[in-house]
Parts: sequence; structure tokens; C-alpha cells
Amino acid sequence: MLLTVSGPPGSGKSTTAAALADSFNLEHISGGDIFREMAAENDMTPVEFNEHAESDESIDPELDRRLRQIAIERDDVLLESRLAGWLAGDYADIKIWLDAPLQIRAERIADREGKPVDVAAAETNRREQSEGKRYQAYYNINIGDLTIYDIAYNTARWSPEGVLGMLTTAIDSYDPDSDEGKATVSGVSYDF
Repeated sequence: MLLTVSGPPGSGKSTTAAALADSFNLEHISGGDIFREMAAENDMTPVEFNEHAESDESIDPELDRRLRQIAIERDDVLLESRLAGWLAGDYADIKIWLDAPLQIRAERIADREGKPVDVAAAETNRREQSEGKRYQAYYNINIGDLTIYDIAYNTARWSPEGVLGMLTTAIDSYDPDSDEGKATVSGVSYDF
């Protein structure tokens, strides 16, 4: 089984993905961890590294090529990244999108990173704008297009345990033989 969990910063991707991977005995591979490591290697914050990536076109393709290759070659994996659903494309069994209002996400990020909420909100907004531009330019992906996802949740409405419970039920109930509506992913340039 190949699952993807995508969503903006602070949406609960990492928390949910780790719990789902444990629930279904899947290897959890996070693009965010890889990206933060790359930022640290370059002595930059994730926001600075995102902005740097606007002018260094080798950064996104390096990360995304690796995630796409994993989706193509491996099974029993949960891929977590903003673009995991897009990168896995038709190889994914179930694509999940998680989101929450910006203020809630900023509060979560501020708590996690020990910074003021207004700073987290401004940085998160800058980061999302930066990423959106790059995704469109590099891959022809409109990150706001959620039509490729099988499940989308506003994680501000439920506890992490509630979100996990709903997703676990949906995944447990999934039967590929009775699937009549897998959303195909088209128009994406996978030319890394």
C-alpha cells in the first residue's frame, strides 16, 4: 500500500502521517524532514531556504525526484510532503490532504518552534507563496487544486486522535476491487 499525506505547514501532516504509518506498519518518509536537513546544511532557516530555492532550481527537483522514485519503486510506504499526492500520482492507493486555517497553523508552528504567533504566521504565509510559485513554474502544479485527493480534512475541527480515527476507518474500508473513482493526476511535468 502507498499512502500520501499532503497539506500546508502546520496542518498536522507530520503528526498524522507518523501515526498512520504506525497504524498500518508502513515506512514513513517525510519530504519536510529532508528539506529542513537541506536548509540546515546550507545554514538557512526553512523560510530562507524556500526563498533561496526560487533562484536555485536544483533544490526542489532533487528532493521531488527522490520522493517520486520512492513512489514508483516501493510499496508499504507513507509519503509525507506538500507535493506527495502530486508526486506519487497514480502510484498512490490513497491520497490525503490535511489543512487548517492559517491562524491555527501559525499557533501550532509557533508552539513547536518557540516563536511568536505573528512571526510564525508571516513566515508561513511567505513560505506558502514561495512554494506555490515554484510548484507552478517547475511542475505545472496548482497546489490549491485538491481534486486529485481522495480525502481532505480541516484538522482544526478534530483532535489528532479524531483525525487519525477517521483516516484509519477510511483506509481500512478501502477495497481496490470496488474502487470506481480514483482521481488521476494529469498535466504534471515530471521532468526532473
